[in-house]
Amino acid sequence: MIIKHPLLIVFFVCLINYSAYAQEDTKYNFSLQEAVTFALDSSYASLNAKRDVAKALKQKWETTAEGLPQINAAVDYENRIQQIVTPVPADFNNPDAGFVNLRFGTQQNMNVSATLSQLIFDGTYIVALQAAKTFLAYSDNLEQQTKLNVRQEAIRAYGNVLVAKNYIDILDNNIAVAKSNLNETRKIYENGFAEEEDVEQLEITYQQLQNQLRNATRNYQLSKEAFKMVLGIPLDQSVRLTDQLENLATKGLMTKSLLDEPFNPESTIDYKVADNLVQQRDLELKREKSNALPSLSGFINYGTVANEDKFLFFNQNTKWFQYSIVGLSLDIPIFSSFRRRAKTQRAKIAQEQAETQRKQALENIKLDYKRAKNDFEMAIDNYHTSVSNLNLAQRIADKNRTKFKEGIATSFELRQAQTQLYSAQNDYLSAMQSVINQKAKLEKVINKPLPTQQ
Repeated sequence: MIIKHPLLIVFFVCLINYSAYAQEDTKYNFSLQEAVTFALDSSYASLNAKRDVAKALKQKWETTAEGLPQINAAVDYENRIQQIVTPVPADFNNPDAGFVNLRFGTQQNMNVSATLSQLIFDGTYIVALQAAKTFLAYSDNLEQQTKLNVRQEAIRAYGNVLVAKNYIDILDNNIAVAKSNLNETRKIYENGFAEEEDVEQLEITYQQLQNQLRNATRNYQLSKEAFKMVLGIPLDQSVRLTDQLENLATKGLMTKSLLDEPFNPESTIDYKVADNLVQQRDLELKREKSNALPSLSGFINYGTVANEDKFLFFNQNTKWFQYSIVGLSLDIPIFSSFRRRAKTQRAKIAQEQAETQRKQALENIKLDYKRAKNDFEMAIDNYHTSVSNLNLAQRIADKNRTKFKEGIATSFELRQAQTQLYSAQNDYLSAMQSVINQKAKLEKVINKPLPTQQ
C-alpha cells in the first residue's frame, strides 16, 4: 500500500519517532565532577535550599511592603428587618404629655468606602527591614552549607558504586582462580595423587566466593539506587559512571597539599551561619526595645452612602452622599505592666545564647578541621600500606598455589594464603574509598572548592 496523502505521511513519521523515543531508556553518564554538578543543581536537598532562598526574598518584600502605602476598600450593606424603636417626649414643653415611639433612619443602607493608609514612623518596622536582609543572608549561607553537604554525599555515593563494582570484578577473578584450582585438584584426587580433604578445602573456598559474589551484586544495585537518590534521579533510570576508582584515589593523593594550606575558621559557612543567628538575635533585642517608641501613621478615607427603604441602590435615581476623612494616628506606649521589659530581657538572654553558640561553633570547626586533616593523613598512609600488603599477599598466594600443585604445600595452607589475599584486596578497596571520602570531608570543612551560587 502506498500512502499518498501528505498529512498521513507526517502522522506515520511522528508515530514511528514517538515509538522509538518511548522505547529508548534514558541513561545518565557521569564522571565524578559531572555527578557533583548534577547533584548541586537537581538533588532534593539542593532544590529545597533554592526554594528557601526564594522564600526569604518574598519574605523580605513582604516586610518592606508593610511600610508602603496600603489601599483597602469596603462595602457595607445593612437591611434593618426590624428597626429600633426610640421613645421620645410627645411634648418637650409638657413633661406630663408622655412619650411617642419613633423609628429613625431608613430600612436599607449601603456604604462604599476606600482608605489609603501610610506608616510614617515605627521603630519595629525599621528593625524588621534590617532583620529581613539578615534572614536573606542566612538563607543564602544555608544554601551554600547544603551544597557542601550535597557535594560530599555525591562523592561518597559515587565512590560506593565504584567500590561495589570493583569488588565484583575482584570476586569474578578470584572465582575463576578458585574454580581452576578446584578442577585441577579434583582431577589429581581422582587419579589418586591428592587427599579428599584437599578437594573439600578448595570447594569451601569456591562456594564462599560464589555467595560473596551474589551479595556483592545485590549491594552494587543498592549502591546505584542510593547514588540516584543523592542526585535526584528517578530510580527507574539507568546510570553509568565513567571514572575509575584507582584514578580518583590517585587524584586524592595528589591533593595532599590541602594539608598545608592556611585555614581560617571564621571564613567557613558553618561559622557564617552561626554569626547570622547572632545578628538575628541582636535585631530581635533591638526590636523589643523599639516597642517602647511611639508609632505614627496617616490615613485618607473616601466614601459614599445611600439610604433607602427599599433595595434601590442600583437605580440611577438613588441619591448617594459622599464624604471624606483625613487623619493621623499616634500610638504612645506608656505602661504594659512590665510586659515589654520581660520580653526585652528574654531577647537579651537569647542573644547571649546565640553568642555562646557562635563560640562553640568556632571551636567545633577547629576540631573538625584537625580531625579531617588527621583522617585524610591516615587514609593516605593506609592506602600506601594496603598497596604494599596487596602485592605481598598476591605473591604469597601465587607461591602457595605453585607449591600446592607441586605437592609441597597443603590445601589448608593454600586456602589460608587465598584468604589473606582476599582480605588484602578488601583493604585495598577500602583504602582507595577512604582517600576519596576523607579528601571530600576535608574540602567540606575548609569549604574548598566552595560551590558557586546557582
